[in-house]
Amino acid sequence: MIVSIPVNKPTKRDGPLVILRFLFVILVIVTAMCVARLVRARDLGQWQNTDPRIHQWYQELMRPDMPTASCCTEADAYWADEVHVKNGKTYAIVTDDRDDKPLGRPHIANGTEFEVPAEKLKWDRSNPTGHNILFVSTSGYTWCFVQGAGI
Repeated sequence: MIVSIPVNKPTKRDGPLVILRFLFVILVIVTAMCVARLVRARDLGQWQNTDPRIHQWYQELMRPDMPTASCCTEADAYWADEVHVKNGKTYAIVTDDRDDKPLGRPHIANGTEFEVPAEKLKWDRSNPTGHNILFVSTSGYTWCFVQGAGI
């Protein structure tokens, strides 16, 4: 027994509607990509009193696991001068005593420990800050970790 399922065939009137739907989807995707790029960078004018050389270093720092993506900026950076390895995993402990408000970042208490996955360890750039730098999101996701090399 053969069962026939009726299929609505497109009519000439459906053509413009399909094109409009396609253009709408493209517009939504492009808008989302633009907004995502703007949201990650948080320069609220708080870097006017910083050394331009160090600010530029932050701006040019790229993620080791995704070389086309930024490690983020000073607003995501915390000094983490205590580092240790447990069971083959690297852990960084926040030691940053700077005031968070001028840096435009959420507070993370000193002593807070973050696991730094091996693919987040950045070894290919020098570090002019004199501190180990841990880049983390507000949810605690590790973007990058750059070992301090002195000034």
